[in-house]
Parts: sequence; structure tokens; C-alpha cells
Amino acid sequence: MAKIMVVDDAAFMRLMLKQILEKGGHEVLCEAANGNEAVEKYRSFRPDLVTMDITMPEMEGVEALQHIRRADPEAKVIMCSAMGQQQRIVEAIRSGARDFIVKPFQASRVLEAVTKAMVTY
Repeated sequence: MAKIMVVDDAAFMRLMLKQILEKGGHEVLCEAANGNEAVEKYRSFRPDLVTMDITMPEMEGVEALQHIRRADPEAKVIMCSAMGQQQRIVEAIRSGARDFIVKPFQASRVLEAVTKAMVTY
């Protein structure tokens, strides 16, 4: 079981991910609605894993990922994106993201990405 922070500017996306993760036996430790909030909450809660939306107001997901990885090089982050954002996904992977999942979420793929991120490295 991983303690996870879910980051997405859309409340319904956070809820969908939270339901998938909790059904999969994980604990959603906290949520954040933008990159700034994500960086602050990461420092406070130190989750085992973060799911991070790429496109958000205030601070984009890739920038938040970079801040989190600077603060904790061991941070495990899975990026979430809509179809057609390949360039940003590549940038996120280069910045240290462990994996990415595509919206709309498929429960099996989300849980597979979490399991993979928790056992690799």
C-alpha cells in the first residue's frame, strides 16, 4: 500500500483517481489543485508517490515535478495527461517522472503504473 498525493486542477479527476487508488488498496494522503499547492503539500506530507496532472493553473505539472525532485531526488511521480501531449510527457520523463497515465483513466493502467513506480529504482 502506498500513501499517495493526487494533484489535478479538476476536482472530479482527483475524485476519480482517489476512488481507483483506494479500491486498489492505496491511501490517498492528500490532494492538491495546482503545482504550487503540490510542492507545498509534498514537503509537508512526504507521500510515497504523487500523481501529477501536466496542465494546471499557477504552476504546470512539469515545473512542480522539477521542484519536488530538487527537494527530494527520490520522489516518485506519475504524470497524468490528455491524449496529444506527447512532447510534454517526454519533458516530464526527462525531468524524472516514473511513468505517465492518460485520461480518461483506466483503473488497471493506473494501478499498474503505481505498482511499477513503487518497485523500480
